[in-house]
Amino acid sequence: MTDPWIAPWNTAAAFAPAFNTFEWAVLVAVAALAGHVVQRLAGLPKVLGYAVVGALAGVAGLAGATRPLRGVGLFLLELGIAVVLFEAGSRLPLRWFRHNPMVLLQSVAESLLTFAAAYGVLRALGLDAPVVRALAIIAVAASPAVLMRVVADLRAGGPVTDRAIALATLNTLYALTLGTAMLRTIDRGEGTLAASLTFSLTVLGISALVGAVLAAVLTGALRLVRPTSQDTAIVILALVAAAVAAATPLGGSAPLAALLAGLALKQVHPRPWVWPRQLGTAASMLSIVMFVLVSAMAVRGDWGAASFGAALALIAVRAGAKVASLLLTGFGTGMAPRQTLWVGAAMVPMSAVALLLTSQFVSASHGVGQQVAAIALPVILITELVGAVMVSVALVRSGEAAPPERRREPPAESGEEEGS
Repeated sequence: MTDPWIAPWNTAAAFAPAFNTFEWAVLVAVAALAGHVVQRLAGLPKVLGYAVVGALAGVAGLAGATRPLRGVGLFLLELGIAVVLFEAGSRLPLRWFRHNPMVLLQSVAESLLTFAAAYGVLRALGLDAPVVRALAIIAVAASPAVLMRVVADLRAGGPVTDRAIALATLNTLYALTLGTAMLRTIDRGEGTLAASLTFSLTVLGISALVGAVLAAVLTGALRLVRPTSQDTAIVILALVAAAVAAATPLGGSAPLAALLAGLALKQVHPRPWVWPRQLGTAASMLSIVMFVLVSAMAVRGDWGAASFGAALALIAVRAGAKVASLLLTGFGTGMAPRQTLWVGAAMVPMSAVALLLTSQFVSASHGVGQQVAAIALPVILITELVGAVMVSVALVRSGEAAPPERRREPPAESGEEEGS
């Protein structure tokens, strides 16, 4: 009579889902505490705590992250990126580019120069053209996730902050569009650039369609509920998750669709977007999971001498290209050279978008993808850690965030709520 109740406990498979859930619950809790301690004691961004915990979990073989990502892990990564890019898109008014078109030109130039510099250096190191093309596309993408998390932690605000978020959002748009399209031609030679551009238009079109539907549904929902309502937070998260689930099977990019939906929604609601508190909390938990997953995956890359040397070369040329291009095209953008330099420093981090593209390349072509991952994963981990510190320094030195000693506040008393 009790056999149906006892039988499930006699197989190891019955414990697997519960153990994975337990493992992730503990990891997220430890990462949240580590982030809090890092900020409280050292005045550094919480991202560092999240990333270090994820890296340690990856070294220990925890977190259950397999390469390439698939299933729940892939969905959580895409959902985390989608929520971040939706928020980033909703902060970017297209009207701004009509008044200051040089910013758009600066963005395009920065992305092109980064691609060209990365391509040239990696080809000089003797890597195959398909591998180099994929790595150069990944190098274009900055990390809106790291940037916006640090901005939130430091409560930063000002022209450097706004410009860095805008440029990171735009080059992420370029990287996702071209990178997703390149998945169809990754195994072919250099003559596939035209084909990749054709596929890019398809990816962009499908993603724009999914994003437009998402923006239209959200616009209708916002007419029924208040923007700061708890119900609004649930509607936004649920619909973004639905878009993530629908975009990829249709041939688009889920994060790109969310970004375009945020852009469209910003045009309908030009005032600054007010996020419901509940959405901020849910997005914060998603971001912790995302950073832990990224670090756990990245630390398992190939850290051999050849791959690590190529990774260091890519990090150096990528950072130099971004800073140099922004300085060269900074005229007419309304920003002083010193401010432009700090914007360039804030463009260094790579994180979830780069990992997603890397994982997609591995899935599309095991041979090429493994070579891409061998170099990309060390780059992602190093730039995520070092880049978070560089963003913090840039925002403090530009005067848009408080110095660390002013951020190390005493613990909140009981009943006092800590700001996010």
